[in-house]
Amino acid sequence: MALGDLTKQLASQAIRNAVNPPPAPPRPENPGTAVLAQLQAMQKALKEDEELAVSVHAGGETVRVLEVYFPSWQVAVLTGVDKDMSITRVVAAVESLQLVCKVSKPAAPTAPSRIKFVTPRDPAR
Repeated sequence: MALGDLTKQLASQAIRNAVNPPPAPPRPENPGTAVLAQLQAMQKALKEDEELAVSVHAGGETVRVLEVYFPSWQVAVLTGVDKDMSITRVVAAVESLQLVCKVSKPAAPTAPSRIKFVTPRDPAR
């Protein structure tokens, strides 16, 4: 008799799940917005005489990032300078980015620089 009750219970649960499927798992946080939020938070916490030095290593080059542009939340274009002070851009999927961030004080006559952030025009992308 217990086996019959168990079978009935499983059958009714299967029917309920078919009619009312369980809710979808929560959507993971958008990695593009997470990266942007972290960089902006680190830069906002700086003192007036400090700057955030962000660098990325790609294709054998180390680039000091001066601007982060998100054409979409899945792709980032990092613009900066390499060791020869040439303007360099790195285009990468946000999920594959590995950024190194350091707080530093610039040399005395130089004013601290700030990273520029450009986000997608349509936030739904």
